[in-house]
Amino acid sequence: MSRASLGNAGEAETARYLRKKGCTLLASQWRCRFGELDLVARDKRGTICFVEVKLRGTGAIGLPREFVDQRKQERLRKAAACYMSTHEIDAPARFDVAEVYTDEDHRIVRLEYLEDAFA
Repeated sequence: MSRASLGNAGEAETARYLRKKGCTLLASQWRCRFGELDLVARDKRGTICFVEVKLRGTGAIGLPREFVDQRKQERLRKAAACYMSTHEIDAPARFDVAEVYTDEDHRIVRLEYLEDAFA
């Protein structure tokens, strides 16, 4: 399975998780000049959730959330501001991280969802 296919599977699993929690998916793999937003959703309270999906396989070193460093966070903030402006959205927003874990056969075995992972 290619890296892109694995990433898409992780994003699809996260989208299913969000829908089960009552969220409405607004965008997937949304791009602008500042970068890409993996998923954008609106939760039941109307908060816009910018979700960074991080996939890790068996034997990977470090937690997926550790790879959303300061530089990545800044790119996500800029992309989120661009999304909000482009879509004329005036609502509270937050940044979440979805950690998707796979086994040695690249099957998704667990999803850890971190709300409000960074400000």
